[in-house]
Amino acid sequence: MGNSRAYPVFRTTDAVEAWQQALRLNALLEEPDDEVTLMADLLTVEDTRRMAAVLPDAEFHHSRARWNPVTHDFVEFALTISTAPDSALEPELPLSVLHYVPAGTAEERFVQAVGKGTASIGRHGTWPDDAETDSFGFAKYDGVEVLFNCDDVNWLNPADHHTVFVHVDKLGDLPRAEKLAAHLGSTVLGDAQHGW
Repeated sequence: MGNSRAYPVFRTTDAVEAWQQALRLNALLEEPDDEVTLMADLLTVEDTRRMAAVLPDAEFHHSRARWNPVTHDFVEFALTISTAPDSALEPELPLSVLHYVPAGTAEERFVQAVGKGTASIGRHGTWPDDAETDSFGFAKYDGVEVLFNCDDVNWLNPADHHTVFVHVDKLGDLPRAEKLAAHLGSTVLGDAQHGW
């Protein structure tokens, strides 16, 4: 039970650089998951159209629940993004998407499609056991996540930069996080946060 602890280990204003650093950490994972998790908040029509082109099979939703004022029924987002006119999409914003894809299939295009909203790419795996830091891998908790336009894993602090996080076991593992940060030529950039 419990959540991982996520340590910020790299920060930049360049989305591509953040993703490249995340890939360097992904390469260190033993038994990485075959899938990655892609999430994004879409604030503009342009951002929405770009993301829909990258993730044509994904389901898009209103970022906040909406209710029909007459029937009080939940209202789902039902437009086809590729064909809906801007005038129809605009009042539906903001939208969000959560989609799982096979690793290595859509991430590069996803990074290019990230707009002004918060977005993330996460990949689970297992960190190798490390006698030097007395650290052991935990498949339930370990992984790498890059947050775009945000600096916390719970999406509470929008920012004008992008942050790479390493997830470790639920008790935290600062020595492992420091070693992973050093692999990037960086340091741990803040306290552990409650992760996935």
